[in-house]
Amino acid sequence: MSKPKALAAAGAAALLLAAPVVMVSEGLRTEPYRDPVGILTVCYGETHVQMRPYSPQECRDMLGDSLAQHWAGIAACVPADAPDHVKAATLSFAYNVGASAFCNSTMSRKLLARDYAGGCAELSRWTYAGGQQLPGLVKRRANERALCEGRA
Repeated sequence: MSKPKALAAAGAAALLLAAPVVMVSEGLRTEPYRDPVGILTVCYGETHVQMRPYSPQECRDMLGDSLAQHWAGIAACVPADAPDHVKAATLSFAYNVGASAFCNSTMSRKLLARDYAGGCAELSRWTYAGGQQLPGLVKRRANERALCEGRA
């Protein structure tokens, strides 16, 4: 199997598991809005926004494309043989904070060292935005951690 096909196969299960977590965490908003730190956002947390309404189908399509792009950006930062639920949790997390932030995190270093318990526990530390702890991020990280630990 070619590298792009192997990457796609490994990411497919993660994408399927991560999409509902992202959809619930982000919520669907078809009109552009400012997120808690002022970033123009639409749909399920998309930040590449045109100032127009989006259909629910456009939002689902954008989410699928974005998750695939984020997986491509983080695949090297997660063990290839990690359980799908770990990959899904990291994908949801990276969708929220960015691939670079995930790949440069202690979480990624622990996961690459096969310390899955320690890596998953790192999610609980990422509950701040703009210097303030946000209840929505506390809830999201708890859900991602449960998924990461195989409890969801």
